[in-house]
Amino acid sequence: MSRIGKQTIEIPQGVTVSVAEGSVAVKGPKGELNRILNSLVTVVLTDNVVTVDVANKEDKKERALWGTFASHIKNMVIGVTEGFKKQLEINGVGYRVAMQGKDLKVEAGYSHPVIYKMPEGIIASTEKNLITLESSDKELLGRIASEIRSIRKPEPYKGKGIKYVDEVIRRKAGKTAKAAG
Repeated sequence: MSRIGKQTIEIPQGVTVSVAEGSVAVKGPKGELNRILNSLVTVVLTDNVVTVDVANKEDKKERALWGTFASHIKNMVIGVTEGFKKQLEINGVGYRVAMQGKDLKVEAGYSHPVIYKMPEGIIASTEKNLITLESSDKELLGRIASEIRSIRKPEPYKGKGIKYVDEVIRRKAGKTAKAAG
């Protein structure tokens, strides 16, 4: 049995969950999220509690979907109430980041600045060398943060590039000068 799937999901005050025609919609103070369900998964809504179930609990694929969709729905509820936040840090001489309207202007060692267009649902802000991204959709937030990081991934010698704030870069020793002999 799926440990995550069999847990019930409590719906806090001010959040509405609706299940209709193979999709789940969660609406709260921070926005509205929708997700299409797999045909093997059923979602039952009773008295501010959401329960996810599958027909055959012994089938490996169905067990995997059971836990996955339970996590998705739980993340949707957390997203519309509290929201999610990721921070990225840019390091390097001459590396800068700034907001240009709603877009992100990144100067990361290229001959030209990289303009990253922010999609709907993501709120970005910059302060010195920090980029803060906020959203109610955890999946979208993670994808956008990884795309911004891929503009200039951190390198292992000096640590220059864009990294997550809590990411640890494993450093390599550089070349050592040959002993004169």
